[in-house]
Amino acid sequence: MKEYTNYSLLNHNTFGMDVEAKRFVEYDSEEELIGLLPSLESKYLHIGGGSNLLFRGNFDGTILHSVIKGIEIQENCGEYVLVRVGAGVVWDDFVAWTVERGWGGIENLSLIPGEVGASAVQNIGAYGVEAKDVIVQVKAIHLKTGEKRSFVTDECCYAYRQSIFKNELKGQYAITYVTYKLKVRPTLKLSYGNMKALLEKKNVTVSDVRQFIIDTRNAKLPDPKVLGNAGSFFMNPVVSRDKFQEIQKDYPQMPYYEVENGVKIPAGWMIEQCGWKGKSLGKAGVHEKQALVLVNLGGASSEEIVTLCNAVCKDVKETFGIDIHPEVNFIN
Repeated sequence: MKEYTNYSLLNHNTFGMDVEAKRFVEYDSEEELIGLLPSLESKYLHIGGGSNLLFRGNFDGTILHSVIKGIEIQENCGEYVLVRVGAGVVWDDFVAWTVERGWGGIENLSLIPGEVGASAVQNIGAYGVEAKDVIVQVKAIHLKTGEKRSFVTDECCYAYRQSIFKNELKGQYAITYVTYKLKVRPTLKLSYGNMKALLEKKNVTVSDVRQFIIDTRNAKLPDPKVLGNAGSFFMNPVVSRDKFQEIQKDYPQMPYYEVENGVKIPAGWMIEQCGWKGKSLGKAGVHEKQALVLVNLGGASSEEIVTLCNAVCKDVKETFGIDIHPEVNFIN
């Protein structure tokens, strides 16, 4: 276990906010986490790779970070394989590991930043696939009592970018391991957006899908090491069919996706229609290639990012009558 005081979080948030934590603790086992709980201050925050956070100033409490590693095959029945992964494993390293073996299920989630634990909290998703589609069990530890608990998928209350860990149990548990169910003989999902181009190719493999998505993401998303950002800043809103048809009358070319409880409209497209793509306020900007991404143009304060966020949301509301909400967590 490693512990530091007045610790810089610059390398623990992809927005590049140069803030400090009063105390920073890194642990590499469930036993270490349980052992440090009695010393935990009243104010604490558990983080992963910091790709979904906007620190609004120094954190006057304890930051917890898991470096629990390990990828363990628990069952392989020939049709599917169950794999238990430590919460501290880098998410894309795990995706690459599964693709190398030809197993299917998470290749569409390639190059999403962050760590495995966050996949279970955020229900990460991209290109028609969500983490909930493959998660079968989440192991966690209660940060007050030290109690170990296992959650099956239904208990996680997954929805679009939502889980019980972001709502009813927010801040109460630390994820330690996540078990995924992957297909030995993959069923590829290629119908989302520009992925349809892969349908023209014969004998498409999970490796082909992964490379296509890596190339696509690299072409339109900025590298946080070069330009601070948290990836997709806003969630794509889901609206009623009546609301969708109302908007479609004025915007017949509007992209959309049918979902279980309505119609999903890309927030990035709406932001672009409002003229924000490539624009900035102070040192905070909307990325020139992907309007869903807010960026730190260099030395931006958290308040500049928040001001830009609010301005974008206001214009989308006035133009389309739709509220869009940040996917990024604001940390005070």
